[in-house]
Amino acid sequence: MLKLLGIFALFRLVGNPLIALLILLVIFYVLDRSFIGVFPSITKPFRRMRQISKLRTVISLNPNDVSSKFELARLLADRKRYSEAQPLLQSIEDRYAQSAEYWVELGHVHLMLGSTELGEAQMLKGLEINRRAQYGQPYLRLAEAFRRTDQDKALHYVSQFQEIQSSSSEAYYLAGSMYKALGRTEEAKQAFAESTAVYRTLPGYKKRQERRWALRSFFAKLR
Repeated sequence: MLKLLGIFALFRLVGNPLIALLILLVIFYVLDRSFIGVFPSITKPFRRMRQISKLRTVISLNPNDVSSKFELARLLADRKRYSEAQPLLQSIEDRYAQSAEYWVELGHVHLMLGSTELGEAQMLKGLEINRRAQYGQPYLRLAEAFRRTDQDKALHYVSQFQEIQSSSSEAYYLAGSMYKALGRTEEAKQAFAESTAVYRTLPGYKKRQERRWALRSFFAKLR
């Protein structure tokens, strides 16, 4: 009732229902970004584009700056520009041969470019160096890569991810989403239930980071 009165008062104040709705959406967005985190950041893509432009300038002035090349490749991969990221990563292989982060990033790029066997081998090489590289995300990427062609392998990679992220609402949500995509409905529901259960046990500072995943799990469990 109070919410309806608030909406009505806002409408009377601005005199335009579209403007009132826009103001409400802005308020909801600010509250979400401050306390919940379900909505994505609208500024992140612009920040990423500025970073890409800046890194290109740095590399043009110093072609031997391998750390800038690596960071640029990662940002390009985030924007799904895998064909641009691939040659950058390959050009710095000799400097990053012992880096788990490098191999899982290169493997991800090759997976997305359709070179599944090569991408898998490179990701596993990185995970052999550091099983917890990128907080276990490579295991989910491998599971997604084999979701349609080899369900047993996909499920194996999901279980590997869960072993690493056993106390994370996000981990159980992502695992549940993968189980659901594989048609494993009961396992998906169980994972979503575990996500919300884990969230309830987290300390206050951690709940802010995990709240969006607990909410997503709650609604996914209802479907």
